[in-house]
Amino acid sequence: MSSFAGLRLAESALSAARAGMTVTGQNIANQTTPGYTRQRVEQTSLSAPGQTGLWPSGIAIGGGVGVTGIARLGDDILDARVRDALSTSGFWSARATAASRAEDVLAEPTKDGLAANLNRFWSGWSDLANTPDPAAAQVVLSNADVLIGQIAEGYQTIAGQWNDLRSQVDGQLADVNAAASQVATLNGQIREALRSGRNANELMDQRSVLAQQLSSAVGAKGIVEPDGTLTLRVDGNALVSGDSSRALVASGPRDIADAGRITVSWADRPNLAVPITGGVVGGTISALAPASDGGTLAGVAAAYNETATALATAVNDVHRTGVTSSGAAGGDFFALDGSGPAALGLRVVPTGLDQLALAAPGAGAKDTTIADRISALGTSAAGPSKTWSTFVTGFAVAVAGDLQRADIADMGAVAAVTAQQSNASVDGDEETINLLTYQTAYQAAARVLTAVDEALDLLINRTGLVGR
Repeated sequence: MSSFAGLRLAESALSAARAGMTVTGQNIANQTTPGYTRQRVEQTSLSAPGQTGLWPSGIAIGGGVGVTGIARLGDDILDARVRDALSTSGFWSARATAASRAEDVLAEPTKDGLAANLNRFWSGWSDLANTPDPAAAQVVLSNADVLIGQIAEGYQTIAGQWNDLRSQVDGQLADVNAAASQVATLNGQIREALRSGRNANELMDQRSVLAQQLSSAVGAKGIVEPDGTLTLRVDGNALVSGDSSRALVASGPRDIADAGRITVSWADRPNLAVPITGGVVGGTISALAPASDGGTLAGVAAAYNETATALATAVNDVHRTGVTSSGAAGGDFFALDGSGPAALGLRVVPTGLDQLALAAPGAGAKDTTIADRISALGTSAAGPSKTWSTFVTGFAVAVAGDLQRADIADMGAVAAVTAQQSNASVDGDEETINLLTYQTAYQAAARVLTAVDEALDLLINRTGLVGR
């Protein structure tokens, strides 16, 4: 091996060690950067230059070390597992959040809940039956006003939550479309970089973060293609393919009282529905579904309507059978407007004691049989209180189930991300050892270079000076 070949060997070692220190330094600098995947320098030994001739050559020395590339230490399988876990977690988290907020509106079983106000309403009738005076009558009428006000307020609050979530769906899909467009752009850049032999690791990190966002939002499933691009699909159809993407739009009811279901479709094919069964958007749409389809908010609104109808029907049916103190036949106690939601259509008809039909026909002016019968509706197996309590019990079980599934899905997502990060995240101790290793290699290569330089200096500058 010539002396100049020794210089080339030392130079290749210096270059490889320097590349290793550079990449290790980048890993350390990005230790807390979200989505960053650690990198490693890939090295290979270089063979000696080929020799040809009639006579056998001597022992050939290798050509040093070469840097073949910078590897991104990610795992496509672990990445796919994280996307699937985020899809499930996003779905149940959105549904559980909507259910929890609705449960807070019910405020059961507290003194501010509808059940407590129903009990106060029935108790007022019982007091009126015992003491049929104007003060007791006013208590009944006041309790009735408070009761219908609470029913209306509860319905309106749930309707407001529904409208907020409906607006969020449009905003979430706008974010999905923007992220899909960015992934398509990154796909094009990554493909071009790989074709030209350049490093695309940082671009892949950015794309991975966006892909996780899309999975968490709409349950997108991805696969890395042979050319390095990432194809993302929703319901089996490509949301992102190569350097192109498609947009999603939502259509359907804009108010909780409107009929129909919220659907998502492709912007270029609005008649083709895309079932969104994962991610936050899927969970939100599930919570916004009609009550017949298990929609959380619509189910609560339907319960308010059903309770309002049951209250008006039950009280009116009994009140009509009585007579007032003047002997007039009793009419409706509650008026129910059928042009809109029942929860918003209740109104108290009587304004004073003289309009309340407390007595049974022919029983005398002091009779309060009808008031007793109305108060007994509170314990009736088919009364309004039973209707409401049955719903509250079932709803509490459903909310607990959603919360439990959300917790399980969240734990699954945490486990998937932990497994991914254990493989892809930067370990400060490991990088420190790598940095020391490359520094030692660099120092050793520099010493070799110095030794060869000194030998060359001796041969060139001092040969022939012996004996002078």
